[in-house]
Amino acid sequence: MTRKAHEESHLALVRRARRMNRILAETYPDAHCELDFANPLELLVATILSAQCTDKRVNMVTPALFAKYRTAEEFAAADRTELEEMIRSTGFFRAKANSILGMAQRICDHYGGEVPHTLKELVTLPGVGRKTANVVLGNAFGVPGITVDTHFGRLTRRFGWTKELDPVKVEHAIAKLIPKAEWTMLSHRLIWHGRRICQARRPACGVCPLAALCPAYGEGPTDEATAIKLVKSGPFS
Repeated sequence: MTRKAHEESHLALVRRARRMNRILAETYPDAHCELDFANPLELLVATILSAQCTDKRVNMVTPALFAKYRTAEEFAAADRTELEEMIRSTGFFRAKANSILGMAQRICDHYGGEVPHTLKELVTLPGVGRKTANVVLGNAFGVPGITVDTHFGRLTRRFGWTKELDPVKVEHAIAKLIPKAEWTMLSHRLIWHGRRICQARRPACGVCPLAALCPAYGEGPTDEATAIKLVKSGPFS
């Protein structure tokens, strides 16, 4: 059984969340974006392709893609049929091709061919929402951002950090708990933890370094022998 929920002051929540973040930092010292990229444009394209697709699959597709299209101008001028075929295996390839072509054209028309580096500008690009924008800001430009993907949202609710379901509301709630300088790395750590230990159906509670601080302890097996069999290693979705 999970631990019984109890009232927690905002100050206590802040302290618990920051302590959990410190433990995650010690647990995943090498946490990073698992999409391969060499510049902001490549990360932007890779993140668009990663929707409903594994990072592993995206990383199989992008080497040939980035070898053929090196600039926003080249992506904007790409033959749609050829582009769709190159990204077909990532799924939803027609919609993703629309986003990539539209994104590249807008970058050329409004930003001199360079990927903009503010949230306000990035979200004006076709196919780019706050999640994608924060991935690019945090990992290509060093601007702190909270990336609320499926893992991040699920874990923050499981940890009792927020009850919000809307990604923007989750982002704002967590921003009140964790120092801004930590936002990008927190995103990586929670995503890594969600992929490796704190999985959706059967979290490996018995080997979780956050067990003592997690109100959801017990949702998964608590004995070490069973839990350790649930732990996964990359590459991940």
